[in-house]
Amino acid sequence: MEEDARKSFSLAELAGRFGGTVIGDAAVRIRQVAPLESAGPEELSFLTNRKYQKLLATTRAAAVLLSEDSADAARLPRIICKNPYATYARVAALINPDVRPAAGIHARATVDAQARVAVSASVGPGAVIEKGAEIGDSVVIGANCFVGEGARIGAHTRLHPNVTIYHDCVLGERVILHSGVVIGADGFGMAMDDGRWLKIPQIGRVLIGDDVEVGASTTIDRGALDDTVIEEGVKLDNQIQIGHNCHIGAHTAIAGCTGIAGSTKIGKYCMLGGNAMISGHLTIADRVVISGGTLVAKSITEPGTYTAVFPMQPHREWLKNAALVRHLHELMERVRRLEDEVKKLGRG
Repeated sequence: MEEDARKSFSLAELAGRFGGTVIGDAAVRIRQVAPLESAGPEELSFLTNRKYQKLLATTRAAAVLLSEDSADAARLPRIICKNPYATYARVAALINPDVRPAAGIHARATVDAQARVAVSASVGPGAVIEKGAEIGDSVVIGANCFVGEGARIGAHTRLHPNVTIYHDCVLGERVILHSGVVIGADGFGMAMDDGRWLKIPQIGRVLIGDDVEVGASTTIDRGALDDTVIEEGVKLDNQIQIGHNCHIGAHTAIAGCTGIAGSTKIGKYCMLGGNAMISGHLTIADRVVISGGTLVAKSITEPGTYTAVFPMQPHREWLKNAALVRHLHELMERVRRLEDEVKKLGRG
C-alpha cells in the first residue's frame, strides 16, 4: 500500500476505538506504527519494557502508547492504556488491514463437482479441492493448496499458498494457516513384527478450533484412533511438530521448532518456548510456562514455569561439568555408603 494512500487516524479516534486516555494534542494524526528508535513524525510507537524508556527522550514518533505507571515518562502526545502492546497490535491491524483476493474460483484451480464452495470464497490458481469438501463464507484458499476429500473449512479462514489439508480434517472460523503447513498427515504409528515395521492405519482426524494461527511449515498429525485436537485461540509458530492424538488447550502459544510427541495433552493458556521437546503420553496442566530448549519427560500437574537447560558456558567449562554429570550416579552411591558407615559408627 502506498504511503499517501494509507488512511490516517487521530489520537482521539484511536483512543475512542480501542480505549485509553489521550494526554497532549489529541488531533495528532497517525499513518503507521514503528519502534521508538526508528519512528517518524506520522508514526505511533509504544513502550512496554522500562529498559527502553530512555528512547522516549530521543524518539521522533508523533505519539506513543504508554501504561498508566509510565504516563509521565514522555512529554510528546500519548495514549495511556492498560496494555500498550495489545493496543499497538490493534492499531497496527487497523492501519494495515488484511488484503484478501476477490471472491471466485481461479480458472486453473481444480474443484470437484461434489465439493461445496461458498460464493464469497476465493480459490487460487493450482489449488485442488476434492470430493465432499466444504469451504465456508469468505474463505481464502491460496495458490497450490490442497483440500482433501470431506475436509471442512470454516468462514473467514485463510490458507496461504502451498497448504495441505488431508481428508476429513475440520478447521474452524478465522483460522490462519501459513505456507507449507500440513494438517492431517499420518501419525508415526508403527508396530514391530518379525524384525520389520508394520504401519498402523491412522484413522482419526485433526480438529482445529476458531481463531487458531499456524506458522509456516508446521505439521499436525491426524489421530491414530481418536482425533488430534487444537482448541480455539491456539497460536503455533513456524516448524512445530504435533504428533497424533495430541490435544492442545485453548489460547496456548507454542514457539518455533518445538516437538510434541503423540497422545500428549497440553492445557489452556500454556506457553512453550522455542525448541522445547515434549515426550509422548504426558499431561501438562493449564497455565504452564515451559522455557525454550526444555525437555519435558514427565507430566506437569501444577501451573508455573519449568526449565531444564544448562546456562551457556565456555566450551571447556561445559565439558568439565558434563563429565561430572555423567558420574552423578556413582557419586550418589558413594555418599550412600558413607552415610551407612557413619550410622554404623554411631551405633557402636
